Amino acid sequence: MSSPQLLLLSSAIPVDKIRYDDKGLVPAIIQDYLDGTVLMMAWMNQESLQKTLETGETWFWSRSRQEFWHKGATSGHIQKVQSIRYDCDSDALLVVVEQLGDVACHTGERSCFHQVGGTVTPPPGDSLSQLFAVICDRRDNPNETSYTCKLLAGGDNKILKKIGEESAEVVMACKDDDSDAIAGEVADLFYHTLVALAYHQVDLRNVYRKLHDRRK
Repeated sequence: MSSPQLLLLSSAIPVDKIRYDDKGLVPAIIQDYLDGTVLMMAWMNQESLQKTLETGETWFWSRSRQEFWHKGATSGHIQKVQSIRYDCDSDALLVVVEQLGDVACHTGERSCFHQVGGTVTPPPGDSLSQLFAVICDRRDNPNETSYTCKLLAGGDNKILKKIGEESAEVVMACKDDDSDAIAGEVADLFYHTLVALAYHQVDLRNVYRKLHDRRK
């Protein structure tokens, strides 16, 4: 019996109405379902798209080998499809996935888009993820002039005190119904909470997973 997720996928995309190119292919952008990181780009044809919809895992068409390939079949880095969208011209796909093993690139990097100026750089995700990455870098590479490093050096006593203070500031800004102040104070609260996560070695993506599971 098909799962609700597969039924949802199968009803979401009119496979025969996608505008394939003269080789019968359509580009598919693969994006992480938690933080929006672009993981890779590959090609699909009508049959591989149908296989993707039927199995709930990504299938592509290899232009070099002229054959289908099931992403992760040999590496184990399978992509569990969460949703598929097509653009306004129906000639490109956006496939949102859970990337098992958190590795999409054949080089072992999380994303195929990891090169900037000839160097390997983690791909950008959402703003919170990027900020969390900076905080974790401060934790792992301390700089005594950094405010973040001073917070981390102070441990729970200093970090939790700041979270308490920032929480109270959010409450006061909300009581004053000041939208700009609310946004600023919530930003401060988010930052200090991320510092607490980093201090306790809790990955922000685990928080995203909790939110995702609760939304379902």
